[in-house]
Formats: sequence, structure tokens, C-alpha cells
Amino acid sequence: MAFNALSLLFSALGFACAALILNHAFRRSVGTGVMVLCIPGYILYYAFSQFEHQRKNLIIAALAGGLVLAGALRAVGADLGAVDLPMVR
Repeated sequence: MAFNALSLLFSALGFACAALILNHAFRRSVGTGVMVLCIPGYILYYAFSQFEHQRKNLIIAALAGGLVLAGALRAVGADLGAVDLPMVR
């Protein structure tokens, strides 16, 4: 239960940072915003190469770290909370 709550918290942090980067990309141009939105992994390339913000390093670290920690905690929570269900044969 605690792992799922922490996972939700880190997911919200990561998605908030992704929204900041996505907002910046759409302000730059619609084409860039669509590429950041639709191409997997392009958000990280854009964040490192073209994203300009006073707290760029913190936002990128929160994006990557938040989503990685959310995934890891979600996996641990699912593993600990796994229930063996009876199988019908």
C-alpha cells in the first residue's frame, strides 16, 4: 500500500515536469510540441538540447528520477501485493 502511494506521488512529480517541458515545446512551435508529445524518447532529447528554464537541471532530474522511481516502486508494490489466485482447470 505504501509503495503504491509513493509510486503515485513520484508519477505526479514526473508528469508535472513533463507538462512543463511540453508547454515549452508547444510555445516554441506546434510541430516541436507534437514531436515531443508523440515520439517516444524525444522529450528527453528536447529537454537536454532545447529546453530553456532557470531550473532546467532540477526539472530534468525530477522528470527522469520521478518516473523511474514510480516504475520501480510500482513493480515492488505489485510484487509484494501479489495474490495467488486458484486456477480453474
